[in-house]
Amino acid sequence: METFRQRLRSIDQKGYKAYKAIEGTYRFPAFTLAIDHVQGDPFAEPSKVRVIVPRAKTIVAPEWTNTKPRRIRCEDVLARRVHHELRQWPLRARGSGKSGLVLIDAPGQKVVERTAVQVADETITVCLSVGLPANGRRVLAKEAETIFFEQIPSVIERAVYGLRQEDIVPAVELADQQHAIRRYLHEHGFVAFVANGAILPRESGVSDKPLRRGAVPFQSPPALEIAIPVPHRAEPIKGMGIRKGITLIVGGGYHGKSTLLQALEHGVYDHIAGDGREFVITDSGAVKIRAEDGRNVTAVDISPLIGTLPHGKETTQFSTENASGSTSQAASMIEMVEAGASAFLIDEDTSATNLLVRDARMQALVAKESEPITPYIDKARQLFHDYGISTVLVVGGLGDYLDIADWVIKMEAYVPFDVTAEAKQIALQMPSGRKTEGGESFGRIRERIPLPRSLNSQKGKKAKAAARGRHVIQYGETDVLLYALEQLVDDSQTRAIAAALLYMERNGWLANQQTVRELLDRMEKQWDDHGLGSISFRKGHPGELARPRRFELAAALNRLRTLRCSQ
Repeated sequence: METFRQRLRSIDQKGYKAYKAIEGTYRFPAFTLAIDHVQGDPFAEPSKVRVIVPRAKTIVAPEWTNTKPRRIRCEDVLARRVHHELRQWPLRARGSGKSGLVLIDAPGQKVVERTAVQVADETITVCLSVGLPANGRRVLAKEAETIFFEQIPSVIERAVYGLRQEDIVPAVELADQQHAIRRYLHEHGFVAFVANGAILPRESGVSDKPLRRGAVPFQSPPALEIAIPVPHRAEPIKGMGIRKGITLIVGGGYHGKSTLLQALEHGVYDHIAGDGREFVITDSGAVKIRAEDGRNVTAVDISPLIGTLPHGKETTQFSTENASGSTSQAASMIEMVEAGASAFLIDEDTSATNLLVRDARMQALVAKESEPITPYIDKARQLFHDYGISTVLVVGGLGDYLDIADWVIKMEAYVPFDVTAEAKQIALQMPSGRKTEGGESFGRIRERIPLPRSLNSQKGKKAKAAARGRHVIQYGETDVLLYALEQLVDDSQTRAIAAALLYMERNGWLANQQTVRELLDRMEKQWDDHGLGSISFRKGHPGELARPRRFELAAALNRLRTLRCSQ
């Protein structure tokens, strides 16, 4: 520790690159400090620092991390505590650029596996980003000394050593309960669960926090209510279960249809206590599908939904750099079947209407021979029968879907009602008159094999694979646009996707003639066996990654304009 102090003092007022001398590992009384990478400039990305705490000196008990969900929750609690303590620190060292910044990759409302805090059998590692103080481009050693010898020790003392059982046990127990509900859904044929009392609306369109005033607590319709036994609780949790099959969510505008669907979309992730959605649980394989005009599509067999186009253009290997609403949504459906989805979540408002339905009048006016699109209304049942993929669909004006629905949930002023029987009666009394199109089966899903030249991170003489916020990845000379991925919820997930693509490229994964599904399986195994940080090529610790689902990774791969595939 004193060696480190002397090194800092010896470089005071020197040029900023003198900070390179402090890279290394130093023992403090309560932890080990590892300075992995020093920024080359005060305006550059902050330096990477790890604080390694002996687990035996903390109260983090073995039983709090003896399952994967528990370990992730324990790491999440510690990351939140470190973030809180950093924000409480009264002073920030002044200076140029990012001087004095001390940051951790902080979680939001959702609990996602991340690398900011890593709890191992013997150690707890906290990954920080530190802006080393400078005046212009000269070292401010005294300010740096304050960060390393006062601020960081104080934060670690309060956040890690100050952890109490009452801080962690409720979070671990909540993780157990959420995991138990997920297991119950899988074992009993459900797609999703919404607990009674859940608060679904959010604070605003730009906030993921729950609406505190005026929110209507969720109450399941009696016919759809189920009770799920969970640990650490005497009584089961009751709420609405959505079974596998085809479920419609209907109702007037502004009555909560899309709010319910959005809660289900984000229910693929666990939420923290007090979020309002902590017991809104959705099968982790559920994927939101929407139209995305202008997206890139590469060699996707969309023929189950869109047949031969005018002038004889086949769609068994459909490619375009500027997809329409219908072709983009059809491609997304096929890509997600290919990636292993278990359910589609669809909102009429964000869909291509001509892909969803063709009513009797349009069938009479435009003969099937002149219409390449087979609407989803004629494919949803086949998709469930042939591939086990359920559909949850929000509709406001497509009454023809009443014919194929297994269950119909009507939202009125944010209160759900089971109107399945009424909907079926209406469908009998008022036939749609439309004819079923599209044959007897959904159609074959052709597995694609990405070719090695698909991934090219070179930009000039350097490799470039970097996230720019949540919805853009710069990969080589191209930008991968992810704005339509509504279940991508954390900027750090996007960073992990960029890192995963680069990892696949640098390790030659695409040279092995593997299908998209096999590549996704292999990446998930890499993360499971070696940790999320194992894919990072960045200098310093990989402390700013959060695990994406395989579906968002697949979506990014599919949106690469350099993607080339064989079948």
